[in-house]
Amino acid sequence: MANHTGVSGVVKVGSNVVAELRSFTIDTTAELIEDTTLTDTSRSYQAGKKGATVSAECWWDETDTNGQIAMVEGSQVVSNLYPEGADSADYYFGGTWLITANSVSTPTDGMIEATFSATLTGALTRGTV
Repeated sequence: MANHTGVSGVVKVGSNVVAELRSFTIDTTAELIEDTTLTDTSRSYQAGKKGATVSAECWWDETDTNGQIAMVEGSQVVSNLYPEGADSADYYFGGTWLITANSVSTPTDGMIEATFSATLTGALTRGTV
C-alpha cells in the first residue's frame, strides 16, 4: 500500500501550475435514486448522475496571472488536480470546472490568503500522468 504526504500536491489551470498552493480538496458525489417498491421490506437505491466540487487554498499571488488570477468566479477552466505530484505515474483528477467562488482574506497578523471553489461541469477524468 502506498501512502503520500501532501507536500507534492499540484493544481494546474490548463498547463499552468497554480502558485503558492497550500491545500486543495476534491469531493466527488453520485446522486442517490431510490428504487424501492411497495412490497420491498428494505429500501434500495441506484446511482444517479455524478459530480464533483473542488476548493483550493493559496497564499495570494497577484503575479500568478495564468493560475490564481485566471480563476474568476463565473468562468470555466480546464484544471487537473494532482494529490501526490505531477510526475510520471502520479494519479490525478481532471475536468472542466465552473469557478463558483473566489475569496481573498487579509488578516492583520498573517499572510493574505486566496480560496477558490469550483463545480465540475461534465465528466471527471481520473488517471495517471
